[in-house]
Amino acid sequence: MKLFKLLKEQWKYMKDDKGKIIYAIILTLLASLIGITYGYLIGAATEAITEKDLRSATMYLLIYIGTSIICHLILHRGSSKAFNKIRINLTKKMGLALYNKTLMLPSRAFEEKKSGEIINRIINDTSTVTDLLKQLISMAIRILSCIIIYIYIVIESWLVAFEILIFILITYVISKIFLPKMKEENKKIQEEKDNCILDVNQGVLGIREIKSLGNRNIIFSNFKKLVAKTFKDQNTLADYEVNYNQTIYTLNSIFEALVFLTCGFLIFYDKASITFFIAMTYYVYRFIYITELFSQISTSYQKVVVSMERISEILDNKLYNDEKFGDVDTKEIKGNITFKDVDFGYEKDNLMLRDFNLELETNKKIAIVGKSGGGKTTLFNLLLRLFDPIQGDIFIDDINIRDFNEETLRSHISIIRQDPFLFNKTILENFKIVNPDITLDEVRDFCKKACIDEYIVSLEKQYDTLIGEGGVNLSGGQKQRLAIARTLMKNSKIILFDEATSALDNESQEYIKHTIDELAKNHTVIIIAHRLSTIKDADKIYLIDNGQVIASGKHDYLLKNNKIYKKLYNPEQIELNI
Repeated sequence: MKLFKLLKEQWKYMKDDKGKIIYAIILTLLASLIGITYGYLIGAATEAITEKDLRSATMYLLIYIGTSIICHLILHRGSSKAFNKIRINLTKKMGLALYNKTLMLPSRAFEEKKSGEIINRIINDTSTVTDLLKQLISMAIRILSCIIIYIYIVIESWLVAFEILIFILITYVISKIFLPKMKEENKKIQEEKDNCILDVNQGVLGIREIKSLGNRNIIFSNFKKLVAKTFKDQNTLADYEVNYNQTIYTLNSIFEALVFLTCGFLIFYDKASITFFIAMTYYVYRFIYITELFSQISTSYQKVVVSMERISEILDNKLYNDEKFGDVDTKEIKGNITFKDVDFGYEKDNLMLRDFNLELETNKKIAIVGKSGGGKTTLFNLLLRLFDPIQGDIFIDDINIRDFNEETLRSHISIIRQDPFLFNKTILENFKIVNPDITLDEVRDFCKKACIDEYIVSLEKQYDTLIGEGGVNLSGGQKQRLAIARTLMKNSKIILFDEATSALDNESQEYIKHTIDELAKNHTVIIIAHRLSTIKDADKIYLIDNGQVIASGKHDYLLKNNKIYKKLYNPEQIELNI
């Protein structure tokens, strides 16, 4: 049943290749059916030689050589090429489908799942699944040819046929003992590989932090423990596989000797011909090969089942539902924002926002302040629909943000974070990811507004400079300025600054402040800031505490009338004076 389900899952991605599949199966079937005659032809040639009938022996051998050439150079070669194309296409389509589905997962999935696990599913699990296809088809056709051979054997000798039947039953029992244990080990190994990939990924991305903290030995030691555990389980699996395979090989040897001995007795008592005996020396290996192939496929199958289960968890939404969007497509918005009766918590029993209400006007520079952990960044995450409220609604221009389609919502909102993410590509490519048609001159204009162009043109490769993993080749301030330039290029109506100027020097901050002031004339600009001195001139400041807006107004008003705001502002001034 699981096998049928597995093939059904794969078929969705093979429909376009069904012509190739039929072609490959026909070639494989023809090759297998021709191969059935080999044992008989060799046996007949041998018997003709014993009877000194050289002409007949030569004829049988020439037929054998001719069919072998056709079988290998035409049929097997053609089917192998077709199967390889099918497998490669299947791997590509499944990998793309899984990656696309991963991009549609809610943000919560990436909070709860390790990045190494997700990467491993996309890269390794898809490859593992597709490798089984050719083996299964080959196995099915070989079984068919063995059934035909078995009918021939039954006609020639019921005793040999009975021995073969017993051999197959014993092989089945042995497989039932070993295979479940192998599947369980495979599952553990996949989970451990997820952790290894995660550790390597974090080690590469955080190499500067690792070196500066002086904890390289600790990082390596932790990874070494993970690898040791993985290899311990791989050794356990290898032991199961060796025990299983060697048991099957031993059984094969006993079976082979028993069949030959039986055939010898039958010839001795004139119950079988030499042709049958020689044919059996060929056909017995057909059945042995089937059991060995079954052994290999069973081992692969256990890995595939585990991989397919992990893939289908994402493709079939077994772990998380896809993000859902509406169908409202609006090219232009005014940019008014309303939070209405919003409840939200990253954990349902620990709400950060309770019955939260807030209205933000367009074409204003608005600041949101408050103590750390008070829910400021959460407001941005909700507005971007990285998370959805447990209760309540969020509106842009009186349209519920759930009703916008994804492209519309994301095109009208941009965010610049304290530690912005930059792709490990060139500076120019980081802009082209957002707008493939943008020119270098246009990019330079935006970078000038963000006070980063002068630095970029001083580099040897200028805008073709590789940024590095996580922007490792740039300072914090440079990354922020690049992110600001990228946002200016996107030209969204709503622009969110999440501590986006925290790493800037005073001179750059003044330039960026001027740019923000210009943006606020025809954009909704919302700034989260811990340094209250940077938002003193905001059109309106909202103070959030314990998931509620407790005060709002301009800087001077709040400083004069709100103790909490004054308490937040004064330590900063003391620090600056020092």
